[in-house]
Amino acid sequence: MTGWTWQYEGYDPADERLRESLCTLGNGYFATRGVLAECTADTVHYPGTYAAGVYNRLVSSVAGRQVENEDVVNLPNWLPLRFRRPGGTWLTPDTAPVLDHAVTLHLSSGLMERRTRFGLGAGGALLVRQLRFVHMADPHLAGLRTEFTAEGFSGQLEVEAALDGGVTNAGVPRYADLDGNHLTHVVTGSSQQEAVWLRCRTRTSDVRIACAARLTSPASVTVRHERPRAVQTTRLELTDGKTLTVDKVVALHTSRDPAISDPLHAAVDRVHRAAPFDELLTPHLTAWHQLWRRAEPDVPDEVGRILRLHLFHVLQTLSPHTADLDVGVPARGLHGEAYRGHVFWDELFVLPYLNLHFPEVSRALLHYRYRRLERARTAAHDAGRRGAMYPWQSGSDGREETQQLHLNPRSGGWLPDHSHLQHHVGSAIAYNVWEYCEAAGDEEFLHTKGAEMLLQISRFWAGSASFDDRLGRYRIKGVVGPDEYHEAYPDADRPGLDDNAYTNVTAAWVLARTLEVLRHLPVPRRRELAERTGLDEAELDHWDHVSRTLHVPFHEGVISQFEGYGDLVELDWRAYRRRYGDIRRLDRILEAEGDSVNRYQASKQADVLMLGYLFSPAELQGVFRRLGLNLDERTWRRTVDHYLHRTSHGSTLSGLVHGWVLARARRRDAWKFCQEALQSDIADIQGGTTGEGIHLGAMAGTLDLVQRGLTGLETRGGALWLDPVPLPELSSYGFAVRYHGHWGVRLRLESGSLEITVPSAGRHPIEVHLPGHRAVRVDPGETARLALLE
Repeated sequence: MTGWTWQYEGYDPADERLRESLCTLGNGYFATRGVLAECTADTVHYPGTYAAGVYNRLVSSVAGRQVENEDVVNLPNWLPLRFRRPGGTWLTPDTAPVLDHAVTLHLSSGLMERRTRFGLGAGGALLVRQLRFVHMADPHLAGLRTEFTAEGFSGQLEVEAALDGGVTNAGVPRYADLDGNHLTHVVTGSSQQEAVWLRCRTRTSDVRIACAARLTSPASVTVRHERPRAVQTTRLELTDGKTLTVDKVVALHTSRDPAISDPLHAAVDRVHRAAPFDELLTPHLTAWHQLWRRAEPDVPDEVGRILRLHLFHVLQTLSPHTADLDVGVPARGLHGEAYRGHVFWDELFVLPYLNLHFPEVSRALLHYRYRRLERARTAAHDAGRRGAMYPWQSGSDGREETQQLHLNPRSGGWLPDHSHLQHHVGSAIAYNVWEYCEAAGDEEFLHTKGAEMLLQISRFWAGSASFDDRLGRYRIKGVVGPDEYHEAYPDADRPGLDDNAYTNVTAAWVLARTLEVLRHLPVPRRRELAERTGLDEAELDHWDHVSRTLHVPFHEGVISQFEGYGDLVELDWRAYRRRYGDIRRLDRILEAEGDSVNRYQASKQADVLMLGYLFSPAELQGVFRRLGLNLDERTWRRTVDHYLHRTSHGSTLSGLVHGWVLARARRRDAWKFCQEALQSDIADIQGGTTGEGIHLGAMAGTLDLVQRGLTGLETRGGALWLDPVPLPELSSYGFAVRYHGHWGVRLRLESGSLEITVPSAGRHPIEVHLPGHRAVRVDPGETARLALLE
């Protein structure tokens, strides 16, 4: 790892899946895993290309049941390019001696470089150098340059390039029993200008897919069709010490693309018009340069290098091209098939970073949710509720995509999955609507689509709350919280828990915030909204009452994760760590023992502590005051300590949230969790999961940790609010944000001071608030240097 490169040296089959994920190249429209071009899908390698929003639904027979799953589709493989001496075997690191091997990811330029020297016997060797891009300026193009250098021999080399439609979804071993054959009607052909093409469609969603390839070689190129492959071959005359180059340029389109009539015509036309490889590099490099200039954090040393890698992968999944698409935030990026490419609540950890750099992308991602508002309302209606009940897992059309069964690899058993009861995803969507509008100053969105989503989510929460005469408070029953381990009470005959604290507190916040938005709507717009939704003052009064009287359980002076949590059994954490070592997936361990995590005070990840991630201390105390409850600093610290010792951190998000919260509650312990969040994918701390796709929420969350978490940066009331808590390990760094029309507001945190520079092109000053009731106005073109209070 250097400042701008990520390099793997040597060839180790055991590490290939991880390397392939972390060397993925993409542009927000599609991405391709970093598999070596000559390798095919097997137990070592897994080629995969995924286009944002391309899903397909299949029915599989699992454990005696018919289950339906929608998956992101592994598209035809555009990458294959293999080579051999005439009459010999195709050379790969698994079939030939490897003398040297290195793969380098060039972050600044969005390029993957590989160099491999294959031993050919009798002192001869073949040096293969490849350069690959997925074009960041033209989202439909990709390219592969291959340079062959003969060492100690001269002779012919056969090179074969292909488009391969014979791919399946087979990248996650846990899904092996599920049908992964998503493509059908694979047809190949050639154009009059020596390009080959392949077209196909998905089996049930009927998305048409087409790709076209152009091969440029110093020797003649021949074409043949071996369905489901379109093949181009060339025979090079190698001379000892000389290098010959073969370039492959590919275009990809689907029927979901705007402004095309037919994907095949669009792909063939685009590949014909595409410039030569060298000329294509220029706009690609320019696009990456502009992205880095807008969003790169100025963080020193190893932390800065890891954050660049994280930002690189965020931008490959969600780039400015995403603003033109109807897609959400795939939890595992476009890097693999884990979680089936579904959209969870991970946008809660992603959008806050994008809001301050690429607000147009945040807006598009919120449009994805708005377009599925009607589907969420239908789901609520079918469940006997009003308003909008957004799904825990979403895909193409917004129906609930959470699996009915999930496999425990430790026991081999298929178990019922009740995670669809995580209705708090609606609060996450509402939170993102509010945060985006505050950061971008987008009143038009807030007053239209944003207000509608907030209204319907609030209506769902108010309708889900039932009044308990004994408590004199409203309760929300039958849900699952962010913890995910606890899906039911011990020995209960139905799933769901009552009064999950995170769910109830965030529901109260959503109700209060929606009331505020509705109060400040322009009168004509409020009238329109009320007429269209049947909203009246009586309903608003009910929301206000619920927002002030939702029940939040406590036990032993700490906030209870849910009602009855304090009655659960304490787990012998030391014994389980001694017996198993890694107990991150404690739920699987206990189920394999014939036990259930539902019996214990044990969490997979932050649940109650998520409240400290979403809300500043002052805002969280304000929500509790509205609920008629006192949350003083001592109670919060006790709560943090209680759950810190009862969490197995079975999610990459857990270290991130704990680091964020501990930076304010117990600073001396914060860095350990910050480090875990930074290392989560590069060290694959979840035990092989990164090879199935990166964890996008954790990557974006670490960027937001230095942007908002440690600076205490909030965007509210038309001003920037800062309350820095610099950690000794990270006390000096800077970044730029885009705020209310100002492009490139620079903030720099130094030991004991904060510097803010507003670009001269701005239209108005920025108001900045600091602790101690201090406020300053920074005019365009000015820099303010502010001393921080201890």
